[in-house]
Amino acid sequence: MQFPYVYRVTKYDPADRDEHGCYTGSEDIVSDHGEVEASYLQAVAAFARDTGVDHLAVREPQIPSYVHFGVEPPVDGFGLDGLFPAGPTGFHDGAEVPLEIGLQLVRAMLRDNGAWCRLEAEGAFAVHVGWDQYLYISSSRPCEEALAHARELGLFPERLDASPYAFGAEEEEQGIQRPGDDDFWADLHRAVATGRAGILEETYLEGASRWHHLTSDTIDPVRVGLAPRARLAVWPSLSTDIDVVLGALPADGLVEGVWQDDDGSIHSAVAGEDGFPELTARISRAHAAALLSVYAGESMPLCTAVMPDNDGVLRARWRTEPTPSDRDWALR
Repeated sequence: MQFPYVYRVTKYDPADRDEHGCYTGSEDIVSDHGEVEASYLQAVAAFARDTGVDHLAVREPQIPSYVHFGVEPPVDGFGLDGLFPAGPTGFHDGAEVPLEIGLQLVRAMLRDNGAWCRLEAEGAFAVHVGWDQYLYISSSRPCEEALAHARELGLFPERLDASPYAFGAEEEEQGIQRPGDDDFWADLHRAVATGRAGILEETYLEGASRWHHLTSDTIDPVRVGLAPRARLAVWPSLSTDIDVVLGALPADGLVEGVWQDDDGSIHSAVAGEDGFPELTARISRAHAAALLSVYAGESMPLCTAVMPDNDGVLRARWRTEPTPSDRDWALR
């Protein structure tokens, strides 16, 4: 949604910007892990208090999948260690967290630890972090006291029409999204029974997936164990002809290898040519495997869906890339 009050809050003095708005001063683009960082967090807390918010929802969470673009080095756990009672699995779309945990997530984002998300109180408040310590706060209220407090902290709040990182209406309107409802799972049972489908990719965070071997007996337990609002992609069975799979390995570029060990567990890894020897070693010991292109349009699942909430409502805003089967479903 569009908020009436949107602020960019930074440590960068607007007086040190050129005619194009680019900062030319001496402030560093990384967190000081100290007084300035603490000021950012105090500012977020002040705006939340002014808005009357004490809990936030995690939206569109993500972690690095292959390349880390942060200025600071990545850390184990992506900055999520100790923040959720259930561990990192608690970091999912729609997870409700108290403001104190929300501030710790903001800290992780300021430090480029790897985890990123939007934090929102629906219709009232939103906060997220952009590149180079740019903090964006949106509110249903003007937050005059919070603005004054941010300035006292040495920060520079600037009014904007909208955050460049807000989830836009154009992203929400990218066609009809199929939900992972009872009809979807009934279709999946039929696809597995006829041999058309064999594995399910569960994207529980942007940048992180789990793979599940599908049989008529495992489909229902897999469904029960999925992360809230996960994106789903159904693929054909893996190939047991390992020599043929390895023979399709490209000479260079990126590829995702998916393989099943003898115990039935399925693993995946994205590798470039430097990682091909390790990927080859893992697949050569596997029971079955496949190679998938990571480039758009080159490898396409049989069908996709996004899991609705327990009440059947699809509240996740992220979308899957529609397949021909998905388009047929939409037409029906």
